[in-house]
Amino acid sequence: MSLKIWLGDKLVDQENAMVSVFDHGLLYGDGVFEGTRVYNGKVFEIDAHVNRLYVSAKSLRLNIPMTREQLKEATVKTVEANGITDGYIRTIITRGVGSLGLNPLSCKTPLVIIIASTIQLYPKELYQNGLKVISANTVRNHPLSLPPQVKSLNYLNNIFAKLEALDRGMLEAIMYNHMGFVAEATGDNVFIVKDGVIFTPPVSSGSLDGITRQVVIKLARENGYEVIEKDLVKFDLHTADEFFLTGTAAEVIPVVEIDAHLVNDGKPGPITKQLMAAFDKYARS
Repeated sequence: MSLKIWLGDKLVDQENAMVSVFDHGLLYGDGVFEGTRVYNGKVFEIDAHVNRLYVSAKSLRLNIPMTREQLKEATVKTVEANGITDGYIRTIITRGVGSLGLNPLSCKTPLVIIIASTIQLYPKELYQNGLKVISANTVRNHPLSLPPQVKSLNYLNNIFAKLEALDRGMLEAIMYNHMGFVAEATGDNVFIVKDGVIFTPPVSSGSLDGITRQVVIKLARENGYEVIEKDLVKFDLHTADEFFLTGTAAEVIPVVEIDAHLVNDGKPGPITKQLMAAFDKYARS
């Protein structure tokens, strides 16, 4: 089925959704993006995702040529045009067409792209049986080189770590910052459970303040759990009672092994399973 893609200021057929070779998003990764889910035909946490997109763009001095309300309206139109009831939205803002030089001021009009389709980041059985991960050798970008809160179009740092995992027969890798603290997985936030307390790295360690992360923290506290943002090291992951990842595409997925260390005897833990169910109920409510 051919999709309808929002390109610039209107919907076009997938075959006609073309970007110039002189667009700085292609030439230099100059742009930002956002991933959002659709549940039961409704865009999940749309205000939070749109606000984060605008914050990312502002940090790059990239002016989105639409108001927040216009962007939300375009998002809903794209979802409806493709008949998506449960799916995934990728919103991209590029710097636009410019010269072959680095100068971003040569780009006069940023380009808005919205894709609404389906996604399955991990096989369904892994949500029941758990995911095996490794620790990546690729270090998370230094926060002084690129702020971790910017979802930029340059994801090479994460891609290098993903390749490490794939080379070892795994689907995911955990990335550490330049000080050896846990940052995040290649596309997801990290949580562990120890003695009934839930821990997650602070944003200052190099993790994105994920929307799903925020929701899971809220749900955990509503269910009576203490959630602490704390610098974590590899030892903490290797000795955790439970371990799970969160993300827009991943949702909540248990981790049962890291670097050949079993977590909870290689089975998803009870708190993880409770939060998976709570998130699913919340997302579809």
